[in-house]
Amino acid sequence: MTDSLARIRALFAEATGLEPPSDAFVFGDSPALADELAALVIDGTKRATTALLADLAHRDEQVPSAGDLAIVLDGRQQPVAVIRTSDVQVAPLRAVDAAFAWDEGEGDRSLEYWLAEHERFFRGRCDELGLTFSHDLLVVFERFELFWTP
Repeated sequence: MTDSLARIRALFAEATGLEPPSDAFVFGDSPALADELAALVIDGTKRATTALLADLAHRDEQVPSAGDLAIVLDGRQQPVAVIRTSDVQVAPLRAVDAAFAWDEGEGDRSLEYWLAEHERFFRGRCDELGLTFSHDLLVVFERFELFWTP
Protein backbone atom coordinates (compact mmCIF):
# COMPACT_ATOMS: atom_id res chain seq x y z
CA MET A 1 0.00 0.00 0.00
CA THR A 2 1.36 3.40 -0.92
CA ASP A 3 1.67 6.17 1.66
CA SER A 4 -1.06 8.17 -0.08
CA LEU A 5 -3.48 5.22 0.04
CA ALA A 6 -2.72 4.59 3.70
CA ARG A 7 -3.23 8.30 4.40
CA ILE A 8 -6.58 8.50 2.60
CA ARG A 9 -7.81 5.35 4.31
CA ALA A 10 -6.93 6.81 7.70
CA LEU A 11 -8.57 10.15 6.85
CA PHE A 12 -11.68 8.36 5.57
CA ALA A 13 -12.01 6.27 8.75
CA GLU A 14 -11.54 9.35 10.94
CA ALA A 15 -14.03 11.48 8.96
CA THR A 16 -16.75 8.85 8.51
CA GLY A 17 -16.28 6.33 11.31
CA LEU A 18 -16.46 3.60 8.66
CA GLU A 19 -14.06 0.89 7.64
CA PRO A 20 -12.03 2.33 4.76
CA PRO A 21 -12.40 0.68 1.35
CA SER A 22 -9.71 -1.76 0.28
CA ASP A 23 -10.48 -1.42 -3.44
CA ALA A 24 -8.65 1.36 -5.31
CA PHE A 25 -8.63 1.84 -9.08
CA VAL A 26 -8.31 4.27 -11.99
CA PHE A 27 -10.93 4.91 -14.65
CA GLY A 28 -9.71 4.70 -18.25
CA ASP A 29 -6.67 3.31 -20.00
CA SER A 30 -4.15 6.16 -19.76
CA PRO A 31 -2.98 8.63 -17.10
CA ALA A 32 -4.55 11.55 -18.99
CA LEU A 33 -7.91 9.78 -19.25
CA ALA A 34 -7.72 8.73 -15.59
CA ASP A 35 -7.24 12.39 -14.61
CA GLU A 36 -10.13 13.49 -16.84
CA LEU A 37 -12.52 10.85 -15.54
CA ALA A 38 -11.56 11.37 -11.88
CA ALA A 39 -12.35 15.08 -12.32
CA LEU A 40 -15.76 14.14 -13.77
CA VAL A 41 -16.44 11.99 -10.70
CA ILE A 42 -15.53 14.82 -8.35
CA ASP A 43 -17.61 17.44 -10.17
CA GLY A 44 -20.64 15.13 -10.25
CA THR A 45 -20.81 14.50 -13.98
CA LYS A 46 -19.63 10.87 -13.96
CA ARG A 47 -21.94 8.56 -12.01
CA ALA A 48 -21.54 5.26 -13.87
CA THR A 49 -18.94 2.94 -15.33
CA THR A 50 -18.81 -0.25 -17.37
CA ALA A 51 -16.45 -3.23 -17.31
CA LEU A 52 -16.21 -6.43 -19.31
CA LEU A 53 -17.31 -9.31 -17.11
CA ALA A 54 -14.52 -11.44 -18.59
CA ASP A 55 -11.98 -8.74 -17.69
CA LEU A 56 -13.06 -8.82 -14.03
CA ALA A 57 -12.76 -12.61 -14.02
CA HIS A 58 -9.31 -12.40 -15.68
CA ARG A 59 -8.13 -10.03 -12.91
CA ASP A 60 -9.79 -12.23 -10.25
CA GLU A 61 -12.05 -9.34 -9.20
CA GLN A 62 -15.61 -9.66 -7.96
CA VAL A 63 -18.57 -7.99 -9.62
CA PRO A 64 -19.33 -4.94 -7.44
CA SER A 65 -22.45 -4.88 -5.29
CA ALA A 66 -24.69 -2.07 -4.17
CA GLY A 67 -23.13 -0.44 -1.11
CA ASP A 68 -19.52 -1.27 -2.03
CA LEU A 69 -17.02 1.54 -1.44
CA ALA A 70 -13.95 2.12 -3.62
CA ILE A 71 -11.17 4.67 -3.85
CA VAL A 72 -10.78 6.48 -7.17
CA LEU A 73 -7.19 7.18 -8.21
CA ASP A 74 -6.02 9.82 -10.65
CA GLY A 75 -3.52 9.31 -13.45
CA ARG A 76 -0.60 9.50 -11.02
CA GLN A 77 -2.18 6.76 -8.87
CA GLN A 78 -3.08 9.31 -6.19
CA PRO A 79 -6.39 8.88 -4.33
CA VAL A 80 -8.94 11.61 -5.06
CA ALA A 81 -12.34 10.32 -3.91
CA VAL A 82 -14.37 7.47 -2.48
CA ILE A 83 -17.41 6.28 -4.40
CA ARG A 84 -20.27 4.03 -3.30
CA THR A 85 -21.90 1.61 -5.74
CA SER A 86 -25.65 2.20 -5.97
CA ASP A 87 -26.70 -0.27 -8.68
CA VAL A 88 -25.14 -3.08 -10.70
CA GLN A 89 -26.54 -4.88 -13.72
CA VAL A 90 -24.79 -7.59 -15.75
CA ALA A 91 -26.11 -7.63 -19.32
CA PRO A 92 -24.90 -7.77 -22.92
CA LEU A 93 -23.11 -4.67 -24.15
CA ARG A 94 -25.96 -4.08 -26.62
CA ALA A 95 -28.31 -3.47 -23.65
CA VAL A 96 -26.83 -0.02 -22.90
CA ASP A 97 -29.29 2.85 -23.18
CA ALA A 98 -29.06 6.62 -23.50
CA ALA A 99 -29.70 7.16 -19.78
CA PHE A 100 -26.70 5.02 -18.84
CA ALA A 101 -24.49 6.74 -21.42
CA TRP A 102 -25.53 10.08 -19.93
CA ASP A 103 -24.70 8.90 -16.41
CA GLU A 104 -21.20 7.81 -17.50
CA GLY A 105 -20.66 11.51 -18.18
CA GLU A 106 -18.05 11.18 -20.91
CA GLY A 107 -17.70 13.17 -24.12
CA ASP A 108 -20.99 14.70 -25.22
CA ARG A 109 -22.80 12.13 -23.00
CA SER A 110 -24.68 10.71 -26.00
CA LEU A 111 -25.33 7.03 -26.63
CA GLU A 112 -23.45 7.30 -29.95
CA TYR A 113 -20.33 8.68 -28.24
CA TRP A 114 -20.57 6.05 -25.50
CA LEU A 115 -20.87 3.21 -28.00
CA ALA A 116 -17.94 4.40 -30.11
CA GLU A 117 -15.58 4.91 -27.17
CA HIS A 118 -16.56 1.74 -25.32
CA GLU A 119 -16.33 -0.38 -28.46
CA ARG A 120 -12.80 0.97 -29.00
CA PHE A 121 -11.86 0.25 -25.38
CA PHE A 122 -13.50 -3.18 -25.23
CA ARG A 123 -12.00 -4.27 -28.57
CA GLY A 124 -8.57 -3.54 -27.08
CA ARG A 125 -9.35 -5.47 -23.92
CA CYS A 126 -10.74 -8.38 -25.95
CA ASP A 127 -7.54 -8.49 -28.02
CA GLU A 128 -5.48 -8.61 -24.82
CA LEU A 129 -7.69 -11.34 -23.33
CA GLY A 130 -7.86 -13.43 -26.51
CA LEU A 131 -11.61 -12.85 -26.92
CA THR A 132 -13.63 -11.96 -29.99
CA PHE A 133 -15.41 -8.64 -29.59
CA SER A 134 -19.19 -8.75 -29.87
CA HIS A 135 -22.07 -6.56 -28.74
CA ASP A 136 -23.32 -9.72 -27.00
CA LEU A 137 -20.38 -9.77 -24.56
CA LEU A 138 -21.51 -9.51 -20.96
CA VAL A 139 -20.58 -6.29 -19.27
CA VAL A 140 -21.07 -4.89 -15.78
CA PHE A 141 -23.11 -1.68 -15.80
CA GLU A 142 -22.35 0.03 -12.48
CA ARG A 143 -23.90 3.22 -11.13
CA PHE A 144 -22.29 4.96 -8.17
CA GLU A 145 -22.37 8.12 -6.12
CA LEU A 146 -19.58 10.31 -4.86
CA PHE A 147 -19.39 9.34 -1.20
CA TRP A 148 -16.41 11.26 0.19
CA THR A 149 -13.49 13.43 -0.86
CA PRO A 150 -10.45 14.25 1.25
